[in-house]
Amino acid sequence: MLEEKIKNEYRRWAECASGDSDVIAELMTMAGDEAKIEDAFYRDLAFGTGGLRGVIGAGTNRMNIYTVAKASQGLADYVNRQNEADGEDSMRRIPSMAVSYDSRIKSDAFAMIASAVFAANGIKVYIYPQLMPTPCLSFAVRYLGCAAGIMITASHNPSKYNGYKVYGPDGCQITTEAAGEILSEIEKLDIFDDVNICDFNEAVNEEAIEYIDDDVYTAFVERVKQESVLGKPGDEAYAEVDKNVAIVYSPLNGTGLKPVLRTLKESGYTNITVVKEQEEPDGHFPTCPYPNPEIKEAMTLGMEYAARYDADLLLATDPDCDRVGIAVKDDKGVRGPAGEYALLSGNETGMLLLDYICSRRQALGTMPEDPVMVKTIVTMDMGERIAAHYGVRTVNVLTGFKFIGEQIGLLEAKGHEDSYIFGFEESYGYLSGGYVRDKDAVDGAFLICEMFSYYKTLGISLIDKLEELYATYGYCLNTLHSYEFEGSAGFAKMQGIMKEFRGNISEFGGMKIEKVLDYSEGLDGLPKSDVLKFLLEDNCSVVVRPSGTEPKLKTYISISAPTRADAEAAEQKVCEELAEYFK
Repeated sequence: MLEEKIKNEYRRWAECASGDSDVIAELMTMAGDEAKIEDAFYRDLAFGTGGLRGVIGAGTNRMNIYTVAKASQGLADYVNRQNEADGEDSMRRIPSMAVSYDSRIKSDAFAMIASAVFAANGIKVYIYPQLMPTPCLSFAVRYLGCAAGIMITASHNPSKYNGYKVYGPDGCQITTEAAGEILSEIEKLDIFDDVNICDFNEAVNEEAIEYIDDDVYTAFVERVKQESVLGKPGDEAYAEVDKNVAIVYSPLNGTGLKPVLRTLKESGYTNITVVKEQEEPDGHFPTCPYPNPEIKEAMTLGMEYAARYDADLLLATDPDCDRVGIAVKDDKGVRGPAGEYALLSGNETGMLLLDYICSRRQALGTMPEDPVMVKTIVTMDMGERIAAHYGVRTVNVLTGFKFIGEQIGLLEAKGHEDSYIFGFEESYGYLSGGYVRDKDAVDGAFLICEMFSYYKTLGISLIDKLEELYATYGYCLNTLHSYEFEGSAGFAKMQGIMKEFRGNISEFGGMKIEKVLDYSEGLDGLPKSDVLKFLLEDNCSVVVRPSGTEPKLKTYISISAPTRADAEAAEQKVCEELAEYFK
């Protein structure tokens, strides 16, 4: 039987939710289906440091114009309250908000609704006139001096999802403290009675909403190009490289097409073939139902193009263009049959970029006095050994690039922003400068092409270089496994599984657990987080955590071993044992 509270909320939506025909139709089809009603209304869509993310549809536990408007009203109340708290001078200044959106279903509609709410609450809105990547939103917040910003995206999730990411005035995703305060404002509101909203087009005419000028986009591209570490002609260590590499690129029907191609072509990389079927924005993602460059299936069409055009390098960015995945031709058959294309993991690409940036900065004499590399606790620990080789200090943070962005901000506050030289996470996110405070696949794609060209000019492939790194620092295999738990029953089951992992476990895959790091109470100065890290013997580890954006539990297995074969065998044993907990 449905709880009376859920029944009443469903009836209220059926009466009041009249502004979206899709929502109206779905509410009608739910009638009499208690399971569907419960799943759509058993809770409010969770709001946290990642903002909102959920399935598009009708209900309080869905992404729709009503949940987006309510979140926007709460965010507007928070921004206005912060502005008042800043004193008399700030009261004379109208706070502003930057808005961007990706190619997902209803992204443009959600961006317009949010903008109309902000404008109705006296906040000046700057919105991109066309879909733009997440890093461009972060850049706009900083460039335009905004109080906050939002990005309508569900990143790399399947097409049924959308989301709402919130950024602070530093261009970084909001902190745990700020998220709590915004949530407090949201929870005060009735979704139908307490939201102020104006007409979007009227607000544009009255200049309460203003389209972001193309100069901002140009400034972003120029800033990305400054991340080159080739040096300048005349520099003693200037590297002249062959940029005529054959590149296949796929934006996976997202936002990356224009900024990635513009940045590469203006930098001299013009031999580029775009995957036609994935070129134009399309929130249905018809050729890659899971548009995530971490997933082989999302890269399959691009790899077919690479083989067809005999490309040197394949690049693919996710829908909001903050992650980038690559594949390279394996001429020597190190990873498989000679001549076929091999996918590199986010860890491998990150380590290659870290080593390349460090070696080039050292050669050019541009390494800062106290260089810092930042990575997440689930990212391959081999990165620390590479950093140490170059005298670079490593800072480890919780999962989520916002924590890397936060570290850049802390360095900036001390006047040491230039100390930051690179940050990366295993989930294909990279950033080499402080001009934005989130991962940037435009920057990642640009530096990957530069790195590839640099080594190719020297007769070295990326696989050759990677094998060299393994020979120097020891072989390490990192894998990610996800287990999905949908609905209210799935949510409860995930909580039970995490409780079981906090029980008395002594080994995984025959390897003894030497230490358990439970981040739920906060460790090493990091915020509290539902994450467990098991340190195993022989420099191996297992991390277990719930996803912050999807109904999934994730495991990260890290195996150090003399050879790839040894590592793969050990990883399989650990993986099989872990899988028993998720049944």
